Amino acid sequence: MRRVASALTALAVVAALGACTPETAPKPGTTSAARKTVAGQAEYLVFYADGHHGDALRAVEQAGGAPAGEDARLGYLMARAGASFVDRLNPGQAIVGVSQDRAIGYAPPTPAAPPANRSAGGATSVSRGTAAFPDAQSFTKGSGEPLAGRQWDMRMIGADRAHAKAPGSRQVLVGVIDTGVDGKHPDIAPNFNRELSRNFVTDEPKDALGEELDGPCEAAGCKDPVDEDDDGHGTHVASTIASPINGIGVAGVAPGVQIVNIRAGQDSGFFFLKPSLDALTYAADIGIDVVNMSYYIDPWLFNCAANKADSKKEQLEQRAIITGMQRALDYARQRHVTLITALGNGSTDLGRPEVDKQSPDFPQGSERERAVDNTCLNVPAESRGVISVSAVGPSGRKAIYSDYGLEQTDVAAPGGDALDGDGSKATRSVLAAAPEKMLRATGRIDARGNPKGPDVVKDCTRGTCSYYQYLDGTSMAAPHATGVAAILISRFGKPGKGGLDLAPATVEDLLYQTATRKGCPSPRQYEYHVAGGNAVHDCEGEPSRNGFYGHGIVDAWKAATFEP
Repeated sequence: MRRVASALTALAVVAALGACTPETAPKPGTTSAARKTVAGQAEYLVFYADGHHGDALRAVEQAGGAPAGEDARLGYLMARAGASFVDRLNPGQAIVGVSQDRAIGYAPPTPAAPPANRSAGGATSVSRGTAAFPDAQSFTKGSGEPLAGRQWDMRMIGADRAHAKAPGSRQVLVGVIDTGVDGKHPDIAPNFNRELSRNFVTDEPKDALGEELDGPCEAAGCKDPVDEDDDGHGTHVASTIASPINGIGVAGVAPGVQIVNIRAGQDSGFFFLKPSLDALTYAADIGIDVVNMSYYIDPWLFNCAANKADSKKEQLEQRAIITGMQRALDYARQRHVTLITALGNGSTDLGRPEVDKQSPDFPQGSERERAVDNTCLNVPAESRGVISVSAVGPSGRKAIYSDYGLEQTDVAAPGGDALDGDGSKATRSVLAAAPEKMLRATGRIDARGNPKGPDVVKDCTRGTCSYYQYLDGTSMAAPHATGVAAILISRFGKPGKGGLDLAPATVEDLLYQTATRKGCPSPRQYEYHVAGGNAVHDCEGEPSRNGFYGHGIVDAWKAATFEP
């Protein structure tokens, strides 16, 4: 899911099927402890129980911590203290969670496409003869944007037809909480709201061990402008939601709405807990209508409040993640922000997790195998009040990498699946805008600006060239649902302070009503054929709600034409 946010491609997941990971292949790095540490001290977020502010403050001081700020909206104190602070802390009933203010989440690096006409990991065709979507060369251009013929995802959900009828209102603000948005990209700029956009992170060139983290700072104070995205993940998400109809490249699901960059991720893809909280509260305070969260909070893939295998410090950290994010999500939802998140790319039944082999993923190399169960949560995908989205490939099957679960899956959407058919093809992934700067830095285009592989597309229709990239993941599925939600808010929202207003519960109900029902496969134990051993995912539930597709695949055309 992301682990942000960005996700592993289906190819990467399959290549290592025996040890599937979420959408992220983490980059080496450390937390922001290097930045926060002063004379051996760091800053901590201390979440207190309702009515226990004073008790929590006393406990912090007794443990040797010094107050360094607070956020009464979410019920936490900031404390500056040494490394032994948490061990010395007596939580009692006053403190419900403690987390060092450091990088605890990340988006995977931009995945490289497989060589043309070669399947990654030796993957073979899918089982039961599911028909794959035609390859890019067989697409017809149609009447849309120059690259519309490559957008199988938009046709699947009827967005190509919905554009003329309900493109979305400019009064609707969509927040992208991610690694940033390239607001100067020709296929994003017309819908990019620079004035409201914010960057809640500071780049860290190197980690505490001197290893490269975000790389050299591009801006004074290591604070990137609000219209930059050095990772590319957030730009892809924003493009899927709202690339305009302007004769350039592609069109998003809701090409008439505005995009607001609310950045919470580092250039390297890591996320901090506090910026994630700040991003959600900011979205709520400025009147954002719907946010897209294609990520999860680290260092724990599964957050367990009382796992006996974890230390006191680890338990308090996981409780802080569960509690802090839930409070921020509640704060936003109460202020009518609809919350949409990617479900995750671990190829896992989230209702029956058994083993977590990749936590804690920070510091690097600290992962260990531990038993988990359904009391442990993937955050925010399993937090209350969010709409969690699984991914489907071009044939409509659940993507091999996509997490699933009867309790967890709310809706499904196109996320791409390069293995959804014979061999492996990049064109079965989702195409959306990519920052040229990022493509050059990662070697995906040459010195002349020409793509080096089938995963990158260059469009120079109007003289000025722009770039697009094929990516897979529930990170790519979530923005399709976000775009459909934006259409529904545009149609049914009532005039409010500065724009349109529609309660999240109403948006959720409309999103489910307009989704295209899709039942479990028959037999329910769906078998994916891949090199190195087949994978079997068990689908539970009925067509009206099941673990693969939730209430169904989101449908922009139905959202554009639905009459309650």
